[in-house]
Amino acid sequence: MPQLYEYLGLAIFFYVNEHDPIHVHGRYDRNESKAELIIKNGKLIEIKFTPVKGRKPLKTAEMKKFKALVQFKSQEIITKWIEYFVLNKSFKLEKINKLK
Repeated sequence: MPQLYEYLGLAIFFYVNEHDPIHVHGRYDRNESKAELIIKNGKLIEIKFTPVKGRKPLKTAEMKKFKALVQFKSQEIITKWIEYFVLNKSFKLEKINKLK
């Protein structure tokens, strides 16, 4: 499970056997939610936040952090998805304490 970010205890990651659409998972403690990045004609048009089947969703405070981080890093998440799943490149975990 390649982890992209750690943000105030929240882990943001891909599973190694992911599928389209581009998405990331956010986990805090035993709770997990997903953010799908919807792209049309090469442009990000929407981010859908959904629960993960079989998991309890993120609680309100963690979901707020997850949404803020995904919105702030959306273009970077898309790039990392392409690099990892299409170009087979790796990346390093980025620990974030504050969104700039």
